[in-house]
Amino acid sequence: MSNSKFEGLNRRSFLLTGAAAASGLATPVIAQTATGEVERDLTEVVKRNVSSFRSLEWQPYFNNLKKGAILVDIDSRALHMWTEDGNYSLYPSSVPLSEDLTRRGRTSIVRKVDGPTWSPTPAMKKRNPEWPPFVPAGPDNPLGTHALYLTWTYYRIHGTHDTRKIGRRSSNGCIGLFNEHIAEVFAKAKVGTQVLLI
Repeated sequence: MSNSKFEGLNRRSFLLTGAAAASGLATPVIAQTATGEVERDLTEVVKRNVSSFRSLEWQPYFNNLKKGAILVDIDSRALHMWTEDGNYSLYPSSVPLSEDLTRRGRTSIVRKVDGPTWSPTPAMKKRNPEWPPFVPAGPDNPLGTHALYLTWTYYRIHGTHDTRKIGRRSSNGCIGLFNEHIAEVFAKAKVGTQVLLI
């Protein structure tokens, strides 16, 4: 049995035990990773985003689909995209680490870059002085393979080479996607595509 299959069975065992504990059939269980790190008490109530990660209609959010539309739901960590002809796609995303780094509202795409470079913002550099002043395009670039620049300075929808970030609060303000997903969004988005972050 491979290590990953063993970890999956081990995790299922913890989840089942946690469900039993939540119903009062057992004592609380703390899940552990394969390395023995404690994740969390499985009996605690956790707000899940599964029910929010569902398809949506564009009409409550946009007046039209001229040049397409992107809706980013910060709470459910999902990016919804409609093309001008009404085709719809849904992608899991990373979102900002905290509310003070989060920006909500309407913006639009002003630039598309295949193979973006990256420099930390002044605020990032202040918080993390050890960060390099510039990172060229490539596997070490935090913007992944593609970036969509918004009207808001320093805010982007971009890819990431660190796939652990997707589905989490892990960014300094940007919205991140798996590289294969940002490539799809990049191909369908236009300069002028409307974007709404809620």
